[in-house]
Amino acid sequence: MLPDTRILPLDALRGFAVMGILMLNIIGFSMPEAAYINPAVWGGTDFPNIAAWFTAFVLFDGKMRGLFSLLFGASMLLIIERAEISGRDGRRVHIVRAAWLFAFGLAHYLLLWWGDILMIYAIVSLIALLFIGRPPLSLVKWAFGAFLVHFVILVTFIVSAYAFGHAAAEPGASAQVVQGFGQMIDSFGRPGTPAITQEVALYRSDYGAIFAASLKALPDKTTLLIYFTFDTLGFMLLGMAMLKGGFLNGQWPIDQYSRTARHCFLIGLPPTAAMAIWVIVSGYDPLVAFGVFLSWSFPFRIPLTVGYAALFMTWILLAPDNPLILRIAAAGRMAFSNYLGTSLLMTAIFYGWGGGLFGHVDRAHLYLFVFGAWALMLLWSKPWLVRFHFGPFEWLWRSLARGEMQKMRRIRN
Repeated sequence: MLPDTRILPLDALRGFAVMGILMLNIIGFSMPEAAYINPAVWGGTDFPNIAAWFTAFVLFDGKMRGLFSLLFGASMLLIIERAEISGRDGRRVHIVRAAWLFAFGLAHYLLLWWGDILMIYAIVSLIALLFIGRPPLSLVKWAFGAFLVHFVILVTFIVSAYAFGHAAAEPGASAQVVQGFGQMIDSFGRPGTPAITQEVALYRSDYGAIFAASLKALPDKTTLLIYFTFDTLGFMLLGMAMLKGGFLNGQWPIDQYSRTARHCFLIGLPPTAAMAIWVIVSGYDPLVAFGVFLSWSFPFRIPLTVGYAALFMTWILLAPDNPLILRIAAAGRMAFSNYLGTSLLMTAIFYGWGGGLFGHVDRAHLYLFVFGAWALMLLWSKPWLVRFHFGPFEWLWRSLARGEMQKMRRIRN
């Protein structure tokens, strides 16, 4: 059996990602879903709250999930390669792991939180499996091809929405068209709609009601594949390319990482900030906010995601023995447990079956809960790994996948 070798830069990057993704997920835990898209829906529009939204949108929205996806693709490639070195079928190993990941994601969605990404990762990783043998440049090309398809889908949808709005604004527009456009805008996140009031009431209610609503909404979860498949695939393929090219395992010179970070932020930050200002100047128009969130900001998330990877890598390589970096790396080794653990913690704080704070905390103060969760991740991950080597859910996932592989071998033999 091969030793379970670790790559510190990958672990630390994963730690930064799992901590960063909570900065965005905290809105989904504590407010109506539409508040993630439009700050006027919930959480306050005074200066501190809009400043909190502006900062989160410009600096972190989509970038941390992109970083998480990069690292998932890289880790997937490493697991397959290590399985094949040990004489196992790497592709089969990944398929079994993906099946169990989907099961974890389904349980996460039904039992804890509607914002699960594990099911999407499990499905998309099976598509990414088709590309693992390609060289880095080919992977980059396919990644940007996936990004292009994703962007075209989103732009087509948003342009159609603008056309629908134009038709509804025509003097002779039928009542059906006007009503249909109004319903569409409500779905984008118009403040004060009955749907938002009902959502707040739901998540302030008991566990049984929330579970029943999640179960009822499960078929709608499949529609997310339309919006997340190609961008997730693109980031996974890009992560594979960056691992093969030495970027994600720390083989580049430090000054090259710092230059890459600087260039990526210069490309991505100014237009993203301009779009956030557009949302504010529009008076938080639902169509503007939805378009900026869903499509117009997407091309700039790509360089910003790479920029964060380069920035974090610079910090990691400059101080690989720093106690904080080592604790972040430990949190990254337990990213699966920390991701699921934050869902349990935050739903227990905000949902009606727990602390019942859903909708009661404004946007700016929510980040106090984020900082608290970060402290918990950093405090518990390293001591746990000293004693147990794997995080609890990492161990369970690994054990289930290996048990399934052994069962398949017995059946085959």
